[in-house]
Amino acid sequence: MLTFFCELEAGPLRELFTIPGVVEDVAALEAGVSLGLVDLGPERAQVVQRLNRVGIPVTAWLLLPTDQGYWFHAGNVEQATARYEAFLAWTREHGLTWEGVGLDIEPDIRELRRWMEGGWRQLGEILPRLVQGRRVRDAREAYSRLMARIRADGYRVDTYQFPVIVDERESRSSLVQRLAGVLDLRADREVLMLYTSFLRPYGPAVLWSYAPGCQSVAVGVTGGGVEFPGVFNARPLDWSEFSRDLRLAVRWTHDLHVFSLEGCVRQGFLRRLRTFDWDAPVDPPVTAARRVDSLRRAARLLLRASARVLR
Repeated sequence: MLTFFCELEAGPLRELFTIPGVVEDVAALEAGVSLGLVDLGPERAQVVQRLNRVGIPVTAWLLLPTDQGYWFHAGNVEQATARYEAFLAWTREHGLTWEGVGLDIEPDIRELRRWMEGGWRQLGEILPRLVQGRRVRDAREAYSRLMARIRADGYRVDTYQFPVIVDERESRSSLVQRLAGVLDLRADREVLMLYTSFLRPYGPAVLWSYAPGCQSVAVGVTGGGVEFPGVFNARPLDWSEFSRDLRLAVRWTHDLHVFSLEGCVRQGFLRRLRTFDWDAPVDPPVTAARRVDSLRRAARLLLRASARVLR
C-alpha cells in the first residue's frame, strides 16, 4: 500500500485537491494520505471530509506550531498531549474519520535552525544532555501513555523515525536520544524515513541497508516539506530516482510511504504511478550497501560503549 505524506498550509492544500485528477489518481492507486495537521482549521477539515467521502484512508499526522518545536521530541510531550486533545475536539466538531494517528519524531525545529546557522557553536546547548538520562526516560514514558490513549480512542499509532533509531535500539543505547531529543517509541507501525534525495550519491545504499526488517519505508523527497533557507536544500528526486527507490523498497516491504503528495503532483508522478511496473528490473546497490553496513557496525560499537557509560 502507498501512503502519501502531505504537509501544506491551508490555502495550498485546498488548491492541491482542486487540481483535476489528484483525488481520482490517489483513489485509483488505492493509496492513503498522511495529512500534516499544520493547523486545525475548517479548510483542512473540508479536505479530510472530501477524502473520507471517496474512501481514501487518511492518517492524522500531528504537528505543533513552530514555537513549540513543530515535530515531537523529548522536550515537548506536554504540548504534544495538548495537541492531541485539540485534535480530538476538532475531529468531533467536523465529523472526521481517521485511519490512524502519526507521531513525527524529530529534533526541535528551532534547534535545527540554530545548528544550520551556528554549527559547532551550538554544542554547548546540547552536551549537558549527556547526563540527562532521566529526561529521555520520562519523555518515553509520557509518550507511551499518550500512545496508549490514542489506541484506546480507536486509532492505530504510527511513528515517523530517522533510521539511526534502529542502530540505537539494537545497541540498547540512548546517546542519540539524549543529544537530539528523538525517542525510541514502540508504535503499531514504525515508518523509517529513508530519503535518498538528502544522501546523494549514497542514498540508495542507505535505503538498501536499512530497509530489511522495516515495517514501512518512506521514500523521497519528491518536493515540498519544511524549508531551511540557504542550507539543506536538496534537489527533489526525478522520476528515474523515484522509481528506482520504489522498486528497491518494495523488495523488503509492501507498506510504502512517499514524501510528498504535492511533490508527486507537481512533477506529474501520480498518473505515471497508475501504470507503474513494480517488477521492472532494478540493480540493488549491494556493494555500496556493504560499506554502509560496515559504518553502521562501527556506529553500533560506539553506541554500545556509550550505553555502558551513560546511565
